[in-house]
Amino acid sequence: MEQPRLAVVQDMPRVLELIHELATFEKEADAVEITLSDLEQDGFGIDPKFTCFVVEVENNVEGIALVYPRYSTWKGVILHLEDLIVSEKCRGKGLGTLLLNSVVKQAKKLGVKRVSWDVLDWNEPAIKFYESKGADVKRDWDVVHLDENGIKNYLDQL
Repeated sequence: MEQPRLAVVQDMPRVLELIHELATFEKEADAVEITLSDLEQDGFGIDPKFTCFVVEVENNVEGIALVYPRYSTWKGVILHLEDLIVSEKCRGKGLGTLLLNSVVKQAKKLGVKRVSWDVLDWNEPAIKFYESKGADVKRDWDVVHLDENGIKNYLDQL
């Protein structure tokens, strides 16, 4: 097992596989709309939208942490951890800790005021992991989304 590194465009096929693995774990296997082309363009195009860390085991990417900057009206610039994914076969081997270490180091390097992310309320192993690292899981907040169809419907009502 190596230390995490910044992803390169050649890692994106495996990153997409891990995204699909996470979607299946989260009982949303058919919800992934992102394509390999999207990841390549959005992460490595003229204006990258995210930074991705990967960790390898025996020369295979087995974990990722994908982050991007956000802005908090209370705090200023924060770093949002969209997903921290470790392949099922490699869970419990410390890869999640290595990836989270990289995210927190990146946050410190960028000088952000906070790192934030979401976790499903039924994913107790993840919640315990994050709490063991000192994270404050805000159980009194609900995540609100307007998906593509919701945006269309909203605008149609204007």
